This record gives sequence, C-alpha cells and structure tokens, in this order.
Amino acid sequence: MRISSLGLRLLAGLGALVLFALTALSVTVVTDDYVHREALPAGASVNGTDLSGLPRAEAYELIEERVAEPLTSPVSVRFGDKSFELDVSGVLTVDLDEMLEEAFAPKQASSLPERVRARATGSRPGSAVDPVTTVDTEALRDWIEGVAAQVDTPSVDATLAVEGRELVVTPARRGIRVDVPATAEALTKALTQGTKQVELVVNYTEPKVTEDTIGKAILVRRSDRLLLLYNNGEVEKRYSVAVGTPGYPTPRGWWKIVQKRYMPTWSNPGSAWAKDMPKTIGPGPGNPLGTRALNLNAPGIRIHGTSSDWSIGTAASHGCMRMHMWDIEDLYDRVGVGTPVIVID
Repeated sequence: MRISSLGLRLLAGLGALVLFALTALSVTVVTDDYVHREALPAGASVNGTDLSGLPRAEAYELIEERVAEPLTSPVSVRFGDKSFELDVSGVLTVDLDEMLEEAFAPKQASSLPERVRARATGSRPGSAVDPVTTVDTEALRDWIEGVAAQVDTPSVDATLAVEGRELVVTPARRGIRVDVPATAEALTKALTQGTKQVELVVNYTEPKVTEDTIGKAILVRRSDRLLLLYNNGEVEKRYSVAVGTPGYPTPRGWWKIVQKRYMPTWSNPGSAWAKDMPKTIGPGPGNPLGTRALNLNAPGIRIHGTSSDWSIGTAASHGCMRMHMWDIEDLYDRVGVGTPVIVID
C-alpha cells in the first residue's frame, strides 16, 4: 500500500513531536538531577540524625550540632565521692567531612537512571552512617595518669597505739591503684558512643596486717603494777606484776620479745647489786628468773617468774617485770617471739 505524501508528512511530524518530547523529558530529567546533585539521598543519616534531601552545607551544620557537639561535651569520670571532668575536645576528633562523604557515597556511586528511578519511586537508598571519630590515646592516657596521681594510695597495715592508758588498734586501709589501661579502654568506648558518665577502674591492694590479724601485744602500766595481754586489740588477760625500783626503773618504750626461755639459767649481770651472787644459777627453786623468762630487746630486761610472791604489786625489781610463777607459765604459752611489749607509766 502506498502512503500519500500527506501521510508521510504527518508521520514525520509525529516522529518529530515524539523526538521533541523525549528530548524535553531528557533535559528535564538531567536538569532535575543537576538541581538535586548536592542534596543527600533519601534515607541518609548520621548517628540517627536524618539528612534526607538536605544540601551539603545544611547537612554539615546539622551533623555538627546533633553529632559532633554532644560527642565532644565533657565526660564525668567518677570514683566514690570524687568526680573528674575530662575535656573531650583535647582527646577526641570528630570527622564531619568523612561522615558527610559516607552519607553521600550511595548517591555518588549510582548512575543517572538509578537516581531518577529512586526519586520517582520514593525509595530511600541513603545509608546510615556511624560517627567517625579518632581518639588520641596518648593524650587520654596522660589525663588518666593525672587522675591516678590524685587517687592512688598505698595500703596501710593496722598498727598499735597507746591512747590514755589503753592499747588501741589503728585500722588497716586497703590500697587503691588506678588501672590505667582498663580505664582508657572504658573511656575510649564511652567517647565513641557518647556516654557521659564513666566509673574509674581501680585495683585494690590488701594490707598485710588487719585488725583481725594484728595478734598479741603486751601493755605494762608501771604505776598500776599491771601487765595486760591484748589479742587483736582486745584485752585477753590481766596480770599483777612487780616493776623496777626508782633506782632501777623498768624502761618505758616500745619493746618486743626476742627470746622465750623454758626453765632458764640465771647469769650474773655484774651489777653492784649482784656482786655477792654466784656467776650463774641453774633451774630450780632458788633461780631468780623462776620457771619461765621472756627476754626483751631492752638490754637485761625480762618478764619472768619469781618465788618472791610478796613483791608482786610493788616496785621491787632491778628493771625486770616479775610475775607469779603460775602467771608467767600461763603467759609464756600465750605469746611468741616478736610479740610487742609496750611499757608506760
């Protein structure tokens, strides 16, 4: 069938119209894509902040306000009733440009038809971006070590002290040492997650001597002619004693038992008062030391038994502390070498 010249002209005109329409549509699509080239794709977000359709400049400001500023606000590091404020700006860098580029990445990697289709269908190809941060580990560690200098304390053993006329125990105290690596790890995690309160990580060192393990101690009150045996700060037993005469006083001070002697031999000290006595006196009824003796680190001073029971409760010795025979035998079994002996007035 032959097409008339009129028909050909009509077909040509129709084709031109279609071509014009297609060209116009292409121009519109390209123009629209150009207009939106700097707008973030739908669904783009940084740390939960929606950036869909925002221009770069607005998106940058919003990320700075909603993400960077909260992340770089101070962090409170607490330990007990103490609190230390970390200036986050000195240890944390938030990369706004990198976060913005990651949010744009899906759009920049897509083709023109893909971008057109996404706008036409209302799909949300944008990605959810996590905060991009860098922690200055050296600066953070320096800050933690500064805190440690204020927190670290050595352990303290329980000790004995005289208060008034009694022996008391000064309590032990645990030592504290900041665990710098563990605290740095906890803070790094908090900084990247935006946590604003962190507990300082510490290790404790236990004292070697506590109130429950300080053990035995002897307090001698010269004016009362009294010897008190303490056990872990509590009076275990009381004994009457004889103390030194004014001319040979029992020495005041902090001493300790250095030797325990069972059925001791007495040796003449060479003093004027002993010049008429034998060089030694072996165990037996006439021994000045009785059946037991506890030598102190005070020269020539002992706690010992005596057969002169009449002297107990008086100032009758040459510096030693005399006890009834049954009392020294009882005390002898209760104490060991190293037991403190404190002599007061």
